[in-house]
Amino acid sequence: ILTILGNSAVLATAVKRSSLLKSPELLTVNLAVADIGMAISMYPLAIASAWNHAWLGGDASCIYYALLGFLFGVCSMMTLCAMAVIRLLITNSSKSNSNKITKNTVLTLITLIWLYSLLWAILPLVGWGYYGPEPFGISCTIAWSKFHNSSNGFSFILSMFLLCTVLPALTIVACYLGIAWKVHKAYQEIQNVDRIPNAAKLERKLTLMAVLISVGFLSSWTPYAAASFWSIFNSSDSLQPIVTLLPCLFAKSSTAYNPFIYYIFSKTFRREIKQLQCCCGWRVHFFSPDNSAENPGSMMWSG
Repeated sequence: ILTILGNSAVLATAVKRSSLLKSPELLTVNLAVADIGMAISMYPLAIASAWNHAWLGGDASCIYYALLGFLFGVCSMMTLCAMAVIRLLITNSSKSNSNKITKNTVLTLITLIWLYSLLWAILPLVGWGYYGPEPFGISCTIAWSKFHNSSNGFSFILSMFLLCTVLPALTIVACYLGIAWKVHKAYQEIQNVDRIPNAAKLERKLTLMAVLISVGFLSSWTPYAAASFWSIFNSSDSLQPIVTLLPCLFAKSSTAYNPFIYYIFSKTFRREIKQLQCCCGWRVHFFSPDNSAENPGSMMWSG
């Protein structure tokens, strides 16, 4: 519920401000699409299976669930990686060079991200790698236990781990360390904090927001990765079902964090949320002395 409501608000805000969106913000929209796509297409089936105490639908639904989970997961990871690289380029470039990152460039990048994610998601369907049930039996994912059983499973999991997890994560860390060093050097040159330009303060806030989004995603998926890699080198029966279930649930919660981060750091997003008029007729009134008299029609809009 939090994932769908929060990311729907992000998408509604983006649609309303579509003409004002900056190029890097399109990646934020793409992240919201991946999060809400995961919640709508996967979570109802997992919840129904949990109430049933067994997986519903057999092998077909298991492959469907695992494929979409892999697709949206890789898409989110690569989107965060692209966000980090673009923030680094903007931070290290002059204003004229940063303007070269156009919306068409970012849209092309988003298209490549989805194609890359789709490629990895369909590889197990064409014979490289496998999909299978989780050890606790009410979810499906990559068959980690096939790591030792066949060279096919070994090569797929190793390649996926390097190209979809390790390299993107290292890129994210390296980019934000580079940004932190650049900002630190820039602030050292300005002795008086009151003289720091507003543009620099805004860049710092945007960078901090991007860092928190990345940290939230990586930290929520780390316990799941640890449990998965334990099952690579050990029997799945060596872990209690609850030990494998909780990291999986915690990983899924990553789709709900981002709207809260946007709400904390973005005044524009807070203002738009307070103006939302939900489709069911529930209204949230927002009274602002700055715009209520000038533009009363903009006080509320359909969600």
